[in-house]
Amino acid sequence: MNSNTSPFISIVIPVYNEEENVKLLSERISEAMSDFNYELILVDDGSTDRTRSNIKVIDNPHLILVGLKKNYGQSLALAAGIDLAKGDYIVTLDGDLQNDPRDIPMMIERIQKGDFDVVTGIRHKRKDKFLKTIPSKVANFMVRKATKMNIKDNGCALKVFNKETAKELNLYGEMHRFINLLAFLNGARI
Repeated sequence: MNSNTSPFISIVIPVYNEEENVKLLSERISEAMSDFNYELILVDDGSTDRTRSNIKVIDNPHLILVGLKKNYGQSLALAAGIDLAKGDYIVTLDGDLQNDPRDIPMMIERIQKGDFDVVTGIRHKRKDKFLKTIPSKVANFMVRKATKMNIKDNGCALKVFNKETAKELNLYGEMHRFINLLAFLNGARI
């Protein structure tokens, strides 16, 4: 894609104690988004390590740092970033490098060409422990059966929203775990 004709993308990433990952995360996003006009919004959710100071020294003109005074949790950190986002499309992902930013352009293309409001990722090679993956699979199955929302992995943080859908999310508490469901209940095509 040519950056002159591509949509403006906002990438929102809540980070908490990710001092080791933020530089590499920024580099991987820069590589993946080289053909796009984008902003990278890193929301430091009250980290107690050097995450914030490490972000401040990253040389990336697209980077915007939002520093929360304390740890409010992932939902409110995402909400803060989404509120600030100016993009035509808003991308969310975690700061732990479990999501590959190289998937973003493909997902942007999919949301543009399809009749979708949200395109969500799937964690194929999860790095989580077995005791964490089993409850996730059960929850995904139950959500599919109860809502007819045919999503294989509701917990994957990598998602692309059109601006309107993202701005309509009412995130609080632990609602980040149910972003697909919230969007679906608001009428989004996923």
